[in-house]
Amino acid sequence: MFAKPVTEIYPNPPVGLDPRSLNESRVPKHVAVIMDGNGRWAKKRALNRLRGHKAGIEAVRETIRAASDSGVRFLTIYSFSTENWKRPDDEVEGLMNLFAKTMLAEVDGLHEEHVRVMTIGDMSKLPNETREAFEEAWQKTKDNDGMTLVVAVNYGSRQEILHAAKALAEEMARCVNENGQAPEITEELFERGLYTAGIPDPELLIRTSGEMRVSNFLLWQLAYTEFYCTDVLWPDFDRYEFLRALLSYQARDRRFGAV
Repeated sequence: MFAKPVTEIYPNPPVGLDPRSLNESRVPKHVAVIMDGNGRWAKKRALNRLRGHKAGIEAVRETIRAASDSGVRFLTIYSFSTENWKRPDDEVEGLMNLFAKTMLAEVDGLHEEHVRVMTIGDMSKLPNETREAFEEAWQKTKDNDGMTLVVAVNYGSRQEILHAAKALAEEMARCVNENGQAPEITEELFERGLYTAGIPDPELLIRTSGEMRVSNFLLWQLAYTEFYCTDVLWPDFDRYEFLRALLSYQARDRRFGAV
């Protein structure tokens, strides 16, 4: 359900984009976003890459507001992958500082909007300041009943699947030791070991900057997700680009393997 009239959520749409076309009963419950293009945005302007990452913060704010107001219940943003450690040391250090400062600066506003903040990924590898900022955000917002913002940081889907497989093996061994019989292996049992346990699979994945790959993101969870790829670089992504993604999703015929 929309938090306010849709014309207030999207008050000044570009010509040809009508927010009134959005069907509130068909807004995806879970939207995942691969935020790509910060570096290219900066390069086009002869700026260093970190300036591009800083410029992308406003796009995150816009997307959070639009998603929450439009009735999305879960928004997952891919902030830093397990492969991103390969980037230059100064960029990685700058990103970690940016995560910490941004999270601390934004958490009060998110809390006022009843947004719950959580993370997925291996937080143990993060600098203390960054990890503590995310933990503070979780503790402050964990009882909120609005949209859940899931920040994927030091996240890799293959790593997550291995984590779930190890958890499943441990569970099977425990059951055998306790009662001599292992339970049947099911998708539901396996999913308990995923970082996203308890979160519904995304109905819509948005990827910016024109790239056409999933980049080790939610490989298990994206089995029947609708993809929306746009050439727009992440710092230029705004609520109207988000609206375009929602409208594209609502035009799809989701058959889940059926006719």
